[in-house]
Amino acid sequence: MQHIHDLIGVGFGPSNVALAIALDEKRHGGKPLNALFIERQPSFAWHPNMLLDQAHMQISFLKDLATLRNPTSRFTFVNYLHEKGRLTDFINLKSFFPSRHEFNDYLGWAAGQFEDACRYGEEVFDVQPEKQGSEVSLLRVRSRTADGRVQERLARNLVVSIGGVPNIPEGFRGLRDDPRVFHSSSYLKDMAQHPQARRVAIVGAGQSAAEIFMDLQGRPGAPQVDFIMRARSIRPSDDSPFVNEVFNADFTDYMYSQGTDMRAALLDEFSQTNYAVADLDLIQQIYKVFYDQKVACGNRLRMLRQHDVRSVRAAQDGIHLTLLDRDVQRESTVRYDAVVLATGYARDQHKDLLEPLAPYIGNYDVDRYYRLKATPDFHPGIYLQGACEDSHGLSDTLLSVTSVRTGEIGNALLAAHSRARSPVRDAPQAVQI
Repeated sequence: MQHIHDLIGVGFGPSNVALAIALDEKRHGGKPLNALFIERQPSFAWHPNMLLDQAHMQISFLKDLATLRNPTSRFTFVNYLHEKGRLTDFINLKSFFPSRHEFNDYLGWAAGQFEDACRYGEEVFDVQPEKQGSEVSLLRVRSRTADGRVQERLARNLVVSIGGVPNIPEGFRGLRDDPRVFHSSSYLKDMAQHPQARRVAIVGAGQSAAEIFMDLQGRPGAPQVDFIMRARSIRPSDDSPFVNEVFNADFTDYMYSQGTDMRAALLDEFSQTNYAVADLDLIQQIYKVFYDQKVACGNRLRMLRQHDVRSVRAAQDGIHLTLLDRDVQRESTVRYDAVVLATGYARDQHKDLLEPLAPYIGNYDVDRYYRLKATPDFHPGIYLQGACEDSHGLSDTLLSVTSVRTGEIGNALLAAHSRARSPVRDAPQAVQI
């Protein structure tokens, strides 16, 4: 008999690290759930190619992996600072917003305390129903290691936390294999492959695009940079106190209680808190860069507002973008050595992974506690993290409610665990193919 895990977590980013913490703290000296997490990266890393110098967090450090769920947790950011010997120094900064480098170190510090519960360097590529008679009692989870070996494991529950995948605009999809065109998610790695690039385009108008612009314009021997956007300007994110209440944990209840039309209206009303916007401080820095360029009568940097990318052509001498200036309805074609797509993320990859279970889970609707609704003959629990914005609100894809959400999922898992155990006998072994 194969060993049966109470829980397999797909991915080991912040959401599933927070879940590991919540489960660890909820056992209260009792026997913990047998949980295993599978992460495709070789080690913990959180957006490693966007760890830019001077970049800082956009949410308070109090919205870490544990504080809002359990302020006394040893996994809080404050305790991390204490253990690192920097708590007093951080207080002296008088800031709620640590650097992205430091918060990444915090996340890695937390993840490192669950090394035994994670299998790094494996990618889950298939989830199949495991039947007992006419009912599905377990899930068979298949993953592939870096050297091509396939692992099969059985689980009573699955938590899918795979984050977003780069959103590539249609006009660029034919150039996926061209190293001169790349998404912001791989910016540092891919930009390093073009040290001689003299002309670079950034497509987008959000936080990532703004951060990349500031990084490029300040590099030694900086290239010419075109900041291409459809909007008239970079809009500031609305982080005012009353608006920020949409990221409170209790707003999740309100959002979930609404009908489909009201949910869509709420997402639209508050989209300016998260999408195609940037920090006001960063916008002001960019404005000053352009002002200083005017003072110096330079032209190395351009902000191309209200410009659409009409066509894309790859040639030996570079990537040629045909741009429409909507202000004057005039097209022009510009050659670039590299094009960075700061065009956001899609968050529906879980549907591809779970497609073999489609007859049981239908439209991928979830209940209030993030569990996919399923047919009566399907017994495993499948929980989604970071893929429920439509039903749970804008905070779902962010760190804002991560600690609270994982507490709720942890409670649901423990409640189900106490109600019933699979009659299949466990034996400690795994299958390799």
